[in-house]
Parts: sequence; C-alpha cells; structure tokens
Amino acid sequence: MSFPRDITEEQIFSNKGLRPTANRILVLRAIRTHHHPVSLGCLEENLPTLDKASIFRALRDMAEADVLHTIDDGTGSLKYEECSSLSGCHPEENHIHFTCERCGETICLEDVSVPRVKLPEEYEVHHLTYLVKGICPKCR
Repeated sequence: MSFPRDITEEQIFSNKGLRPTANRILVLRAIRTHHHPVSLGCLEENLPTLDKASIFRALRDMAEADVLHTIDDGTGSLKYEECSSLSGCHPEENHIHFTCERCGETICLEDVSVPRVKLPEEYEVHHLTYLVKGICPKCR
C-alpha cells in the first residue's frame, strides 16, 4: 500500500512531522518506484550516490515517524514499504505479505485481509504482521 501518487514526499513528511531532508526524499522516492517492499540492499543498488549508513538512517527515521512499515519476512533483511495513512499507522489497515522461498521477493497482498486476532482486554496491539511463505507465480 502507498500514498496516492499526487501527494509529494515533502507533504508526507510534513504531515508526519518529519523534516524533509534530501536523503529522506531520495530514499522515499526510490521506495515509491517499487510495487513491493524493498530491502536496504535493494535501495543501495538504486541509490548509488548515498552510502549505506545514510540510507539506513533515513529508513529508521521514516519507520519511527510511521512514514514506512518494516516487514521481517524471515530472509534476514528487513523490507520497507510506505504506510498508506497520513494520520498514523493502524493495525486494522495492515495486509498480508507473501515471501517467495525461491527468489526471496516479498509482495503485498492488499486485497487479502488480515484475520482478526482477539486478544485479552489487557493487551494493546501496536503492530501486526501476517506473512505467508511459498512459491510465487514467477518461480513456479
């Protein structure tokens, strides 16, 4: 999921209370060009003018400000995708992710809703991840 394309990176940062630095803008633009969650390594390949530490700091700051979601897909490398809400990230807006066990690509299954999880009242959900692993159509 992502913000509508007519919303600029500067507007996203402003709405989330994050200063729109040049590095953050470059990293978010790179993420927005992909149609699936991306890793730090993928961003390094796409942003040769930025070093790994600068990309990582931008990712960390954007994740903390709810500009990005992090996905631990079990590949050993976090993946990053845009948060689709300008008002904050809410567990009920989450969707399922699918990771291919052959090529390692993680894709969003936005039309597949995350099953509701009923927890005891004293628990408060802040983040919910639902990951399915298997073989993608390209690798079958």
